[in-house]
Amino acid sequence: MRHFDQELKELRDGILAMAGIAEQMIDLTIQAVAERSATKVDQVLALDRGLDEWELRLDRLCIDILALRAPAAGDLRLVASSIKIVPELERIGDHCCNIARRATYVHPPVLAPNLLERLGQETRTMVRQAVDSFIGSDAGLARTVIQADDSVDALYSQIYRDLLRIMLADPLCIERASHLILVIKNWERIADQATNIAEEVLFILEGQSAKHTYLKENPVE
Repeated sequence: MRHFDQELKELRDGILAMAGIAEQMIDLTIQAVAERSATKVDQVLALDRGLDEWELRLDRLCIDILALRAPAAGDLRLVASSIKIVPELERIGDHCCNIARRATYVHPPVLAPNLLERLGQETRTMVRQAVDSFIGSDAGLARTVIQADDSVDALYSQIYRDLLRIMLADPLCIERASHLILVIKNWERIADQATNIAEEVLFILEGQSAKHTYLKENPVE
């Protein structure tokens, strides 16, 4: 039992280590875009290797726990959800890299003040809260993350429409606006990853899936 408890601790600690790297990458990505900093871009790309290494390590650990320990009830939910949370964190790193690679090319056309930064900050808050809900076993905070995704989606749609309007009005802005469309799409995907993590936290805590709630509201006869 002692070995099993230690393995579960290693799993939790590994997820927290991944989350720490992912959050650091998000912060650097926001700065890289705001400052158009090649140095910050290089820092983001360098950190991505650490996430990849942790993903492989935790994948092996989860498989070993399932194969050798046969966990049950809450422990099984923790391991099963960790198998899903780990790649979500790894994908957050990939999306940060996608944004960072465009940071030095991004010279925003005329957008409402701080709109792009606001999208990054709201997404960053979702990731922080998703991680905190996992650390603190906080179902209420996990639900807050899931609800916040609608706000990020709305902000993404607003910026997307603004960029389309700018491109139609001034063809010379098309290249710059195209880079920005890819940037905001990656921020929106990071918010989706945070939502997925929060849904897994609810499954760990409550034993019920929080995904596709419309199916529960309109069950097939």
